[in-house]
Amino acid sequence: MTTHLKTYLIHARIVLTDEIIEDGSLLIEDGKISAINPETVNDADTIDLEGKILMPGMIDLHCDALEKEVEPRPNVLFPLDFACAQADKRNATAGITTVYHALSFAHEELGVRNNEFAADVARAVHDWNPHALIDNRVHCRYEVTDETGLPILKQLLNENSMHMISMMDHTPGQGQFKDMAAYRDYLILNYKKTADEVTVILSRKLQAASGTFARMEELAQAAHAAGISVASHDDDSVERVETMSGIGADISEFPITLEAAQAAKAAGMSTIFGAPNILRGKSQSGSMKAIEAIHEGVADCLCADYAPASLIVSVFRIPELSELDLSAAIRLVTSNPAKAARLTDRGEIAIDKRADLIAVSMPSGLPQVSDAWSDGIQVYRASYDHG
Repeated sequence: MTTHLKTYLIHARIVLTDEIIEDGSLLIEDGKISAINPETVNDADTIDLEGKILMPGMIDLHCDALEKEVEPRPNVLFPLDFACAQADKRNATAGITTVYHALSFAHEELGVRNNEFAADVARAVHDWNPHALIDNRVHCRYEVTDETGLPILKQLLNENSMHMISMMDHTPGQGQFKDMAAYRDYLILNYKKTADEVTVILSRKLQAASGTFARMEELAQAAHAAGISVASHDDDSVERVETMSGIGADISEFPITLEAAQAAKAAGMSTIFGAPNILRGKSQSGSMKAIEAIHEGVADCLCADYAPASLIVSVFRIPELSELDLSAAIRLVTSNPAKAARLTDRGEIAIDKRADLIAVSMPSGLPQVSDAWSDGIQVYRASYDHG
C-alpha cells in the first residue's frame, strides 16, 4: 500500500456542501481531510491548483461499463483482471473515486450476464480493488424472473463481494420495455439474438414471473442484514413503488414517470437518474428526462449508467439548465449518493472525511478532471489549457 503523504492544496475554488470557498486551501493527512484554510502548514507537498474547482470525488452508484470492458463485442471476452484495471483507470480519469460496477445476473441469455460468469466478474472486482486507483464496488442487478440467481447472489453477500443490490424486472409489457416488440428489438440489436432465441427467452421470462415477490423479499432481507442498500429499477407506477418500498427498497433507479418518482420520494427512497440523459437531453428508452426530474425536485442522485465520462460534464451543465446552483448539482454525485449507499466516510469536503477529491479544469469551457485523489493519494493528473 502506498504511504500516505501530507498534501497541501492551494488556490482552489473549494466546493463545500452548500457553498463555494474562493481561493481556498485544504490539507490532506493520513488519507483524510485534516484542515480547510489552515493558518500554517509545515512539511507538506504543496500543489497549486491555480483557481481550479476542488470538489469531492464523485460516487457513481450505477455504471455497467465494466461489462463492455469484459465483453467488448458479443462472445469476445477479455481476461477479468485486465478488464477491471481498464475500468478502474477509466473511472479515475472521469473523476469517479467510488464506483459501483453494475453487473446483471440474468441466467444464460445475455453472455456476460450469465449468473456464474457475472459472479466471477464480481469476485474479480473485489480481488482487483487492493491494487486499484479508486474504490471499486459491486452493484448486483438481479433479474427477478430468474429463480436460479438467488443462491448465487446470497453467496456473494456472504463473501462480501456485493455492495448493493437492485431488482430488475424486464418482463415485456411494463417498466423499460412497454411492449413485446421493444424487448425483441433490444435483444436482437444489443445481443445479436435470433428471432427463435428471443422467443425462447420471452417464454421463459413469462413463465418465471410467478414467485418473484418472494425472491425479492428474501434477497432484500439478506442485503439489509449485510448492511447494504437495496434498489428498485425502472419503476413505472405508484403501485410498483409501493411494492418495492414494502420489501424495504432504499433507492429507486430510473423511475419512468413523474408519478413514480414522486411516490418514491414520498416513501423515503432516494432516486437515481442517468447523466447521459442530461448530456443527450433525452432518455434512450423514452422515459422521463433527467432534467425534468431535477426541475420537479424528485432527483436525488445522478449516475454514469453506461458512460463514466458523462458524469462531470452533466453536473456542470445542470446549473445552466435548472434552478440548482453548482453546489446543489455537485451534491447529486457526492453527498446524496453517499447517503443512499450508506457511506458515512465520504461524499463531502469536511474535516476527517476521506480525502477523495477531484480538481476540474475548463478547457474551451468543457469541464474535465485534471487531478484526482483517492484516500489521500493522487491517482490521476492531466494538463489542460485554461482557455
